[in-house]
Order: sequence, then structure tokens, then C-alpha cells
Amino acid sequence: MRDIARKAGVSVETVYSNFRSKTELLLTAIDAAVVGDTEPVPLSDRPDFTGLAAGNLDDRIAASTRLVAGINERTWGLHRALGEAAGSEPLLNEKLHDLESRRRRNIREGTTLVLGRPAEDDVLDALWALMGADTFQLLTRLGGRSVEEYERWLGQTIRRLLT
Repeated sequence: MRDIARKAGVSVETVYSNFRSKTELLLTAIDAAVVGDTEPVPLSDRPDFTGLAAGNLDDRIAASTRLVAGINERTWGLHRALGEAAGSEPLLNEKLHDLESRRRRNIREGTTLVLGRPAEDDVLDALWALMGADTFQLLTRLGGRSVEEYERWLGQTIRRLLT
């Protein structure tokens, strides 16, 4: 919390007055990073998400890969921190499961928009794994792909899964 306060240019007390714990701060940071701002609008109500139903299949897949790449670029480090902390903190482990359940529901809703119909469970499982921050980190941070290359790869892979 001291490092965060220093980086933000505020006192530690100020950080604690806004966030009761490191857990609350981390979860709030993840929520804000997913959508890219602090507005209280769920991802599924945002134009980038609802726009997944616009255009032909290629347009829809491209929109979904842009959305996922942006989310992963903003959140991969936070997800990594959450995953490491969840190993020793039961509350964070529960929150990790909650976040992944929500991400899976978002993928289900988004895939329904892209396809115009619900997808099979095995396809959703594959998309859930492919679209995760861990896969993004493997391919970009560790594998050396640019975010644009990741987006192209993800789009091609999604297309193969959906058609």
C-alpha cells in the first residue's frame, strides 16, 4: 500500500480511506482495467461489447479480438498478481473463481452476439481458455508476439472454432 500511495502521490492513509484492504484495491483495479475506466457500467452494456452483433462474421470476430486484446493488455499483470495471491489467501481464491465465472458468462454472451445463437459448451471452454490473460501473457510477454500479432492469431483461432 505504501508503494501504491507513493506512486499515486498520496498518503498511505488516503489509500486506506478509499480501500479497506489490499484485496479491495486489487479487485477494484481489475474491474476498472477490464472496462478501461471507472464508470459504473458493466462490460456487457458497453458499446464495444454490444457491437459484437454488428456486421458480418468476420467483422464480429475482429471486434471480439480487439475487445479481448484490449482487456488482456490492461489486466494481465493484475490477473497474475491475483492468481499468485489466491494460492495463499482463501478470500482471493474465491474472488478469482468469481471473476473467472463472470468472464466465462461474458464470453458466452459475446459469443452468442457474434454467432447470433448460443455456442456449444466445448466451444465455450476453448474460447474461455484462449481468451484468458494467461494465454495473452504467454504469447506476447513470453512468446514475443506483438499485441497486433496476438489479435490476428486469436481472430484466426476463433474463426476456426466457430466455423
